[in-house]
Amino acid sequence: MDVVVVGSANLDIVVPVPHHPVTGETVLGGDHRQVPGGKGANQAIAAARLGRSTGFVGCVGDDAPGATMTNALVGAGVDTGGLIVRADRPTGLAMIAVDASGDNSIVVSPGANADLGPDDVSGSAAVAEAKVVLLQLETPVETVLAAARAANGLVLLNPAPAPSAPLSADLLAEVDVIVPNEIELAMLSGTPLDSLTSIDQIEMAARKLGGEVVVTLGEQGCLVLTDGVTTHVPAPIVDPVDTTAAGDSFCGALADALLRGGLVDAARWAVRVGAATTLRHGASSSLPTPDEVEELLTKRSAG
Repeated sequence: MDVVVVGSANLDIVVPVPHHPVTGETVLGGDHRQVPGGKGANQAIAAARLGRSTGFVGCVGDDAPGATMTNALVGAGVDTGGLIVRADRPTGLAMIAVDASGDNSIVVSPGANADLGPDDVSGSAAVAEAKVVLLQLETPVETVLAAARAANGLVLLNPAPAPSAPLSADLLAEVDVIVPNEIELAMLSGTPLDSLTSIDQIEMAARKLGGEVVVTLGEQGCLVLTDGVTTHVPAPIVDPVDTTAAGDSFCGALADALLRGGLVDAARWAVRVGAATTLRHGASSSLPTPDEVEELLTKRSAG
């Protein structure tokens, strides 16, 4: 298999809001939508829609959201042989508020995702045989480490959501490419977030992680550190409608393109896919095919 994703599967409950509430504030939003999501499932669907043979290893509950997630993965062409159903746990849920500018805030209830254990992945033939294994942090970190150790292909880690403590040296040693955003970079490098105000400062923080790093920068694209060289890859200029899953589509696209070439070229493709994702509403439902990437960017580009 080209890509195997080990990670989370959540049903997303998405509510449009005029602005994000502050502490103690109630905001009246629009009609909610229930759509498949979760960083792991989103990244798997992204890779599959981009044409890669893709498998998913994760955990859902024996409930209606679990069936929704299974159907979404299968419908996108993802191999679900590694999807585990827990009868005694609910499927993970994410509550997502999206404001008028397309920015989102998210609260995740992990549910069955928290039950994905090291034994579920350490003996996985799919993980061992995959050309690329893509990981995140919405499942237990010990399971992420077990998956990284079981992999024989390229290991990509998207350290999201931002860890509350530094990642272990054991895990980082198993990772070939780490893909943080600015918040995650600040946490991992021990750098104050408010000091990451320039490309030079972001580069200095990224170098603390060692190895190959791709820092996602939203509308500014990404910063790639590989072979001692730093490259800023700008993103297409767009007017986003929903940034949900843009980072996940970036990661899926990075995995896809790394099977064709080097990290900088892969990042150039990933920023285009991520930008195109922001031009449609939803999480997994917004993830584009290669033809749709170019169509969306052509129609909605502000440049």
